[in-house]
This record gives sequence, structure tokens and C-alpha cells, in this order.
Amino acid sequence: MNIINKILSAGIMVAMMAAAPLWAQAPADPNDTVLTHFETNNPQSDIGIDVNDFVAVPACYVGTQDLFVVIDSVDNSVDMIFRRDKSSFDTTIRVVADVSKGRHDLNNVLRVKSVGYFDGYVLFLASAKKDSSYFAVVDMDGNIVNRIDFGCCSHSFKVFPDEVLIFGKNQVGYDINVLDLSNGIANISDEEGCITRLHYHVPKQAERIKESDPVGIGLTVVAVSVVFLALLCISLILKGYGKLILKTQDRKAKKNAPSNAPSTPAPSETSGEIYAAIAAAIYMYDEELHDDENTIITIEKVERAWTPWNAKYYNMNHYFKR
Repeated sequence: MNIINKILSAGIMVAMMAAAPLWAQAPADPNDTVLTHFETNNPQSDIGIDVNDFVAVPACYVGTQDLFVVIDSVDNSVDMIFRRDKSSFDTTIRVVADVSKGRHDLNNVLRVKSVGYFDGYVLFLASAKKDSSYFAVVDMDGNIVNRIDFGCCSHSFKVFPDEVLIFGKNQVGYDINVLDLSNGIANISDEEGCITRLHYHVPKQAERIKESDPVGIGLTVVAVSVVFLALLCISLILKGYGKLILKTQDRKAKKNAPSNAPSTPAPSETSGEIYAAIAAAIYMYDEELHDDENTIITIEKVERAWTPWNAKYYNMNHYFKR
């Protein structure tokens, strides 16, 4: 019955430990989802939302212009390659995003992350490792006709008929910049009303737990349950190990004992009279070992001749002599 109670207690502790993190965890917020572009440009969508992945595009092809737009990571530039026939490229236009040769502040170099094409213009996004990036609009001659700077890191963008979404990630969440295209891709500006800056902070697990359990009751239950469950498991393991050792020793003792040896009573069957007899025998044996000792103490005084070696006079300070 005792073993059954221990097993039930251990099962209850395991269930509490498994359920406590769910109690302490904050409920899922339906607003914490990936930002999407609502159905205004895709009427054929069944769910009403046009889902687009933000992926950096290293190269693209424009069929109407027979143009290849590629990123040159060595020179940190955007190359516009025109194909004049089936076997060769005729014209290459290069747009340098930022000068990187000979610089020591490599973290501040704005490197090209993604390219694209829209409404007769080549688009590219450049970003540094620190909090700086910009979005550029380039014409077919390689001239930058428009540039929008941002105070955050960015790595990809998406162009829609009415807006441009520029996506980036920081240490605590996401940075999303929305550019208005009501005046055309070449006339976008960073003035108020033309650009929307969104900074989404991704809550950490500790923040969610703190929000749902500000007092810390759930976390306390988890910690105490883990400690007590560990102690219970350790005690059961040690107890079982001790019983196993005793059984092993008894088995070896029975195996090595001769068959004609007199059987000795078990420790639990030994009475107090046997212990008293053993103690009395030991006491009498110790008393017989002692001899009769003479209690007369003789003190003998030994006189020694005076010598300078043991004279205290020579060990005294001469100051006391005066």
C-alpha cells in the first residue's frame, strides 16, 4: 500500500510540473501574427488576404526590357545587364551602393540586400550592419532619381500598386517601413504622411509569463514541484539501491555458507538476554586481564652538582644586574 501511495504522489507531482508552465504562459494574442497586405490587389484570393514572403532577391529579369538586374557583392553595386541578342550582352550599367574599399568602418558600409523592377525603374535596397539603410529608385540610365533613408536595418522589400513594404529585423523585433505610391515610384518621399514606420516588439517568454503571472505564483509552483519531484526520485532510487545491495549480499552469504553450519537467529529474533550475557562476559574478561597494582608512590630527590651550564644567572638581562 505504501508503494502505491508513493507512485500516485509521484504521478501527481509530474502532472503538476507539466501543467504549471501552461498556467504561467500567457494566452496567444491573435494580433501577434505576420503582417500581411490585405486584399485590395488580389481579387482572386479566397481567404481575402494576399500573403507574401519577405525574401531578399539577389537578381531579377525584366522581360519587356530584356534586362538582368544582379547584385555584385565584390564591388557592392547593382549591375544592369542588357541582352541585345541571344549570345551576348551589349550594355552593362553599374550603380554603386556605397564605397567599401579602403574603409575601416565596415559595419557602417551600406551593402545591397535586394533588387527589383517596377514601373520602368530599377529598385534596390541597401543596409548596413548597424541601424541604417536606404531604398533607391534608379532609371534606365543608371541615375538614382529617388532615395529614402531609414534609421533601421532592412533586408527585403515588396512592391504593390499602392505601397512599398520594406522589412527588417532587429534584436527585439521587426522594423517595417511603408512607402506611399500615390504619386508614383519616382516621387515617393520621407515626409510625414508619405511614410509609415512600424516597430514591432516580439515579446519574450519571460515577458509573457510576467504579464500573465505578475506575482510569480505559477513560477513558484513550477520550481517547488521540480525540487520535490527530484528529491522524491532520488530517495526512491537510493532506497531501491539499498535493498538491492542487501539482497545481493544475503544471496552471496547463503551461497558461501557451509551446509552443516549451525543456523544463527536473525537480528530481529535476538532477545535482550543474549545481549546482556555477551556484555557480562566481556566485562568479566576485561577484569581478569588486570594485575594487582601497588598503590605506594615513592618520590626520590636527586641532587645535582652546580655547573655554569644550568645557571640561571647567565640567562638574565644585564639591565637587572645593575
